[in-house]
Order: sequence, then C-alpha cells, then structure tokens
Amino acid sequence: MLTLPTLPPLHAGAQSAARARQDTLTKPPGSLGRLEELSIQLAAITGQVRPSLVRKAVIVMAADHGVTAEGVSAYPAAVTPQMVLNFLRGGAAINVLARQAGARVVVVDIGVAADLDLSEAQRDAPLYMRKIAYGTQNMTHHPALTRGQAEAAIAEGLDVVNAEIANGLDLVGTGDMGIGNTTASAAMTAALTGLPVAQVTGRGTGVDDAGLARKIAAIERALAVNQPNPRDPLDVLSKVGGLEIAGLAGVILGAAARRVPVVIDGFISGTAALVAARLAPDVKPYLIAAHQSVEIGHAVILEELGLHPLLNLNLRLGEGTGAALAFHLVEAAARILNEMATFAEAAVSRKAEG
Repeated sequence: MLTLPTLPPLHAGAQSAARARQDTLTKPPGSLGRLEELSIQLAAITGQVRPSLVRKAVIVMAADHGVTAEGVSAYPAAVTPQMVLNFLRGGAAINVLARQAGARVVVVDIGVAADLDLSEAQRDAPLYMRKIAYGTQNMTHHPALTRGQAEAAIAEGLDVVNAEIANGLDLVGTGDMGIGNTTASAAMTAALTGLPVAQVTGRGTGVDDAGLARKIAAIERALAVNQPNPRDPLDVLSKVGGLEIAGLAGVILGAAARRVPVVIDGFISGTAALVAARLAPDVKPYLIAAHQSVEIGHAVILEELGLHPLLNLNLRLGEGTGAALAFHLVEAAARILNEMATFAEAAVSRKAEG
C-alpha cells in the first residue's frame, strides 16, 4: 500500500515578508513582472525570505513502453538504453544544459527494457538502479502496469528525491527518457481530462501523418480495452501509463514534502505532475512550469494545473532540457530578492507621493 508524504502548507510569513521586501527594492514596484511573483513563490515554498538555490539537479527517469510495438514512435525502443548511456557519459542535451545551469544530472533506470552495459567506468552522471519491470505491457492489449507496480514506481521516486535532498538539493527539475512515452502521456491526459484523444496527441519524436494516425488509434484502443477510471489516478497510471511517469510523480510529491521547488519540464513531466496533483492537490503551489511544449496535450495539462510556463521555445525533446533552461530564470528571481539593494540601503529616493 502506497503511503504518500504529508505536504506542508506554503509558509505565509516568508511569503508576506518576501512581498514586502520586493516593494522596497530599487525599482518601480512590479517592474520585474513574473520574476517578482516567482521570487515570492520561492520564499513561500522554502520558508526562506531570501531563498538560496545553489544546489540544483535534474532527475531523469528512464523506462520503456510496450505500446511501441504498435508503430507509434519514429525511433526504435533500443534508443532508450542507448540514450541512458549517453546521459551517463555526459553527451546528451540535458547534460550540456545542466552543466551550463550549474546543475547535476541524476539518472534513474526505473523500467528500461534492457540490462544496461555499465562496463565503461567513466561517468558524468550518477545512476540509480530502481528497475520495477523491463518496460510496460502493450496497453492496447493489457494494462500497462499492475497497480502494485505503479505504486512501487511512485515509492522509488520518493526515495530517490529524498536521497538527493540528503546529498544537498535546493531546486529540482524533472526529466524523462522512454521511447513511446508521449503515447502513454496522451492516453493518460485523455483519460484524466475526458478530452478526445486527437485533442491531446502530438507527433512525439516526429512521426509523420500515418504515424500520428496509428498513435491516435492505438491510444483509443488502449482506452477502450482498459477503461481507466478518471477519478482514480493510480488506475489511470497503471492501465495506460508508464514507470517513468509514476517515478516522476513520486519525485514531485517527495520534493514538495521537503519544501524543495519543483521545475516541471514538458509533456511527460506535466503528466506526472497531473497525477501528483490528483493524488495530493496541495502539491500545485510547489510547481513551476519551465516551458510550453509543442506537444498539444501539454497545454491542456498546464491549464488543468493552473500553471503558466516561463518559456516557449518550441521544445519537444524531454530529458529535462526545458527545466534546465528555466533554472536560470528561477535562480535569477531568487537572486533579485536576495541581492538587490533596498532604497534605504542604496540611498535612492523613492517614488514621490501624490
């Protein structure tokens, strides 16, 4: 039986003090727009009027999907373990962008459908071996996971983020790797929102028109076969979801429980956040949307969660790349609150009254 952590309320005192401090900094009130709002949110999450976000990490959950047998992806399933090794060697986009942001990349094998060849000693990123299964079942014929597997994957996500917090973590981003996972995410989004499959399904890794039609048809079959209960997020997750989605839901809930702000990446991370919010609605204020993906289902998820993305760069890679890019803005918001002088400190005249 899955036990979810208790989520603390936002820290009202720190929130109020941060808002008051923003109004004393050497600028017209509100002139830094969303950066000011973000800084106040960070104070409320962390309980620190002047939050420090020096220790940053992107946790990348990797898993495979049996539905790839239906021809829903432009890439073969063999790419998942290949890319995991690329992460470990430091050669992927997420490694590059995380290095630029001063963040570590943490890789988790929670369901890759292969045994990773770890014979090469040199690694750029740490690896957690938390494999629940060798990928999901083909959801067009069977439930993707058992309920127990879905719960176990969430529990592994909780454990991984707690271990990383113990290592030192002020800000976490969510990342994913898994060929076929936009299919699972679209299926979950359709099930949880009640929207038609075609309105939440995009091209993923870049399928052509025929591939998109196969993808939509496969999702519609999976929903018809499994009949996931939209009022039960664990039922949806187990029947048409993925292990990396479940693991990321655990990361999100675990970070929020420890007052660590969570920067959500794209469609797959958004789906995990939607699951987390359905399990524990109080998680929403702890979430920061990094960007707006070109995947059409992502916009639906952001609206459901009431989140406004910081960036819109036509990204659709995943891996946590959008989260790593957004780290710069999140840290900038905190630094403004921390490092700007007040009018009194700088001996600058304030706005004339009246």
